[in-house]
Amino acid sequence: MIGKKRVPVFLARGRAGLMLAMQAGLAAGLAWYVAHDLSGRPIPFFAPIAAVIALGSSVGQRLRRTAELVIGVAVGIGLGDGIILLIGNGPVQIGLIVLLAVLLATAVGGGAALIVQSASSAVLVATLTSSNGQPWTRFLDALVGGAVALVVMTVLLPLNPLTVVRRAADPALRAFTDGLHDAARGLAAADPDVLQGALERLRAAEGPFAAFQSAIEAAGENVAFAPARWRARGALAQYVEGAPQLTYSLRNVRVLLRRAHTALNDQEPVPAVLPVSVRHLGDAVELLRQEWDRGVEPVAARERALRAVAESGHAYQEGVGYSGGVVVAQIRTAVADLLRATGVEYAEATRQVRVAIGWRGRPHGARRRTGR
Repeated sequence: MIGKKRVPVFLARGRAGLMLAMQAGLAAGLAWYVAHDLSGRPIPFFAPIAAVIALGSSVGQRLRRTAELVIGVAVGIGLGDGIILLIGNGPVQIGLIVLLAVLLATAVGGGAALIVQSASSAVLVATLTSSNGQPWTRFLDALVGGAVALVVMTVLLPLNPLTVVRRAADPALRAFTDGLHDAARGLAAADPDVLQGALERLRAAEGPFAAFQSAIEAAGENVAFAPARWRARGALAQYVEGAPQLTYSLRNVRVLLRRAHTALNDQEPVPAVLPVSVRHLGDAVELLRQEWDRGVEPVAARERALRAVAESGHAYQEGVGYSGGVVVAQIRTAVADLLRATGVEYAEATRQVRVAIGWRGRPHGARRRTGR
């Protein structure tokens, strides 16, 4: 099994949060400078607050979501200021402010982030500030803070898109690898319960894979709007092009495991090469994770994936039932998807799989039945 020494959790978390801390500190200081020193506001505390809220709530999210947060903070503060100016503050006013903030955010089609930030910012104004002062000044402070946050996160100190994507890819690919290795153990032991557990684990991997895809989209926007990160486009392309194919492979593997589970329950013969093949497929996913992380051509992942499909081809010589034949076919399909995730074109991936699996020893008509 492929292994890699892991960084202690607290160090990994601290390292992951360092850039966010630097962004938040820079944005808060700049927001105060712009609102206080350049605009002449005496105590513009909502400017740094809005900047920090926008940055802290937008980690790994898309630019549109961040803009929603900025607008939500500003709208909530503006509503709170306006109502307090007109009718004062108190429990009824707080309830009315939240009601109007949520209605307005919903009416413009905002998501949960816009609604929550509008309401919470309105409550903050109603409970922590007085009705004295010029109207709408805090609303403008919030806009200044939000604008500064957007400039910091996209131009002055953007997150490294590769770091964001790798951080999201790691749990997705590890879950895929672990599920395959569990499945290999279940097949080797002819234990349907272990196999079912592996299947459940791979079903749960949809969540990390969805987060992986979202991180890719966010990173694409980061690269587009942050000139300092344009050089990351080439390395990011591996993830952008490979993620959809990995998702296809994951789904094909789940089909594979359901059929393997049926084979065990039906007491079909399970050749020893099948769990070996599934284990190699898990190793291939782990190697892909490591090679993507190093930014190198995923040669080792391709070789291990083809080894997996070659091992599965020997199952025909040892003898398989109907479900076992489907398992071999799904290994072949999953490997083809994995090869495409490494950058191999469709036609070439299919050719390599055909060559690796071979046709000797297969029953008449098997080529037609298991072809992609």
